Amino acid sequence: MNAHNALFPVIDPTQRRRLANAIRFLAIDGVEAAKSGHPGAPMGMADIAEVLWRNHMHHNPANPHWVDRDRFVLSNGHGSMLIYALLHLTGYDLPIEELKRFRQLHSKTPGHPEVGYTPGVETTTGPLGQGLANAVGMAFAEQMLARRFNQPGHTIVNHHTYVFVGDGCLMEGISHEACSLAGTLKLNKLIAYYDDNGISIDGHVEHWFTDNTKLRFQSYGWNVIGPIDGHDAQAVEQATVEAKTSADKPTLIICQTTIGWGSPHKAGTHDVHGSALGPAEAQATRDALGWTYGPFEIPQDIYDAWDARGHGSKLEADWNDRFAAYAKAHPGLAAEFTRRMSGDLPADWAHTVQALYASARGVTASTATRKASQIALETLVPALPGMFGGSADLTGSNLTAVKGSKPWAGAKDGEPVNYLSYGVREFGMAAMMSGMSLHGGFLPYGGTFLMFSDYSRNAVRMSALMKQRVVHVFSHDSIGLGEDGPTHQAIEQAPSLRLIPNLDVWRPADVLETAVAWKCAVERKTGPSALLLSRQNLVASQHPEGAEAHIARGAYVLSEAAGGQPQVVLIGTGSEVEIALKAQKLLAEAGVAARVVSMPCTNAFDRQDEAFRNTVLPLYVPRVAVEAAQPDFWRKYVGLSGGVVGIAAFGESAPAVDLYKHFKITPEHTAEVAQAVLRMHVSRHESEDSNVVRSMN
Repeated sequence: MNAHNALFPVIDPTQRRRLANAIRFLAIDGVEAAKSGHPGAPMGMADIAEVLWRNHMHHNPANPHWVDRDRFVLSNGHGSMLIYALLHLTGYDLPIEELKRFRQLHSKTPGHPEVGYTPGVETTTGPLGQGLANAVGMAFAEQMLARRFNQPGHTIVNHHTYVFVGDGCLMEGISHEACSLAGTLKLNKLIAYYDDNGISIDGHVEHWFTDNTKLRFQSYGWNVIGPIDGHDAQAVEQATVEAKTSADKPTLIICQTTIGWGSPHKAGTHDVHGSALGPAEAQATRDALGWTYGPFEIPQDIYDAWDARGHGSKLEADWNDRFAAYAKAHPGLAAEFTRRMSGDLPADWAHTVQALYASARGVTASTATRKASQIALETLVPALPGMFGGSADLTGSNLTAVKGSKPWAGAKDGEPVNYLSYGVREFGMAAMMSGMSLHGGFLPYGGTFLMFSDYSRNAVRMSALMKQRVVHVFSHDSIGLGEDGPTHQAIEQAPSLRLIPNLDVWRPADVLETAVAWKCAVERKTGPSALLLSRQNLVASQHPEGAEAHIARGAYVLSEAAGGQPQVVLIGTGSEVEIALKAQKLLAEAGVAARVVSMPCTNAFDRQDEAFRNTVLPLYVPRVAVEAAQPDFWRKYVGLSGGVVGIAAFGESAPAVDLYKHFKITPEHTAEVAQAVLRMHVSRHESEDSNVVRSMN
């Protein structure tokens, strides 16, 4: 048992059960008040939570952001009243009034835990399995930070990541991706408690979930303890102590529990999974467990026994003393650790940006934007030690590795690492990156093909929901990848990613636009970015001095119409910008003045003020958008009377040049659509003018 446990003296089983019952009844009362929720999991896992949070968790309720705290993740997030009860009881800024407002508008106790809403909640959980994957990312971040910053005689990174998981988490495929990799990475500071209660929403899981979980995790390279009785505090204590001795393996503790433990008539059934007990059963449970207190009533002696504020303050003060000694011995490392954990950019960031743009402007040859991204990373990775790259088994195609990349594979103990081959695990990679970002100390980026964003989409969405600074690198962004055919050709992915709130989607057209996209993604602290990159080479546009600032606003005039008065505006992104430029020339030959707007990031453009947007897309000038993707998205910019050159069908297997001709995503067709739109626009206005004249007569 750890020395710090002396602050929490061993108590008799009856008292321990009272402490666990405080969790149970706060969960029961919260769900009853809301008339919705999931009381079963908190009731079933309360005994496990009491042992972990009172005897093992290193945390300070007065400072939920203390950098060397243990991380706790409730992956089965539907049981959210469990973590709310724990946070309230241990002394976080979560008063009982907030538990009474469970699941109500703007409360700190939403239906599923949400990071940023509730102090002490480390990640947003709800989509099952993703919390577990986030926890793997957190544990990996701890491992990498310890490897980089701990020095002989000075250990400043030394904490565990604990995660509660349920049957649903282990049924979701992401659990395989993340846990398989966790075993390979030897994340011995990761400890998972499996709530093996045999119940899910549809009933007894034996009819659809018969995995041998113990053998499954052992095959991943995990240390597996149990099954144990999850209601036996001493068994949970012994298992936790044993798990913390693991030198090179993560640990799964299989805890056999009864869902809704204590409920006389609903325990062990799916009836208690996602519904309130009801007043009669809530009272029956009080009677059965000898809980004589009213709703949301906790006696003072139980509050006193749970209160972790004094203990937590001492733990953090001890760490502060150790860090002060570390800073004295290693001032440079201490400063870098502090910067990285705060998420700040280096003091010379402006110089890095200048170098980034200079390298981009130095490229004049046609270049694929996936290569342009690698060129940007050659500058960024050495300048930003916290950048951590990777790819889902597509490094050579995504071009996410650079000279400064130091892969985990083959690295010796103590060697710095900033790159991970995730294997074919797009979903797991995206969720792990969020976990690394949530932990602090890293700006993760990871690559796969844009087509496979469909595999990782929910983790991409969660990174946006949690406002995490991660960069999703998606190459091979269109039919331009060619011969691999429709299974690999992204058609609907770009517009559908743009629909995710708080996700900045960049589809750059050349090397400079790609550099700006990376700069904006690195600087953005309030959410993730997705970079959509071409496989094929794209022509480098001629950008005037200072164009970077215009590009960063999401859309800008790349090529003005002759005379500066456009009759039609052509909007392009990525590989289709050069098609718009060629169409502009064809229109000029036909006597039509066209402006070309490059719109690498619709999200950034939409955030600009109306005056700026109108200078780029002038009112009452007809518009045509061209993008090798599903066309409907572009109606928000061109309107129903505008034109869109796109692809509303799946692709074909052929060289890229043939595909663009086959689907009529060409300068010639773009010019034809523009002329048709212009004729309709002129005809409509002539008709309107005629109607005005007739009305005057």
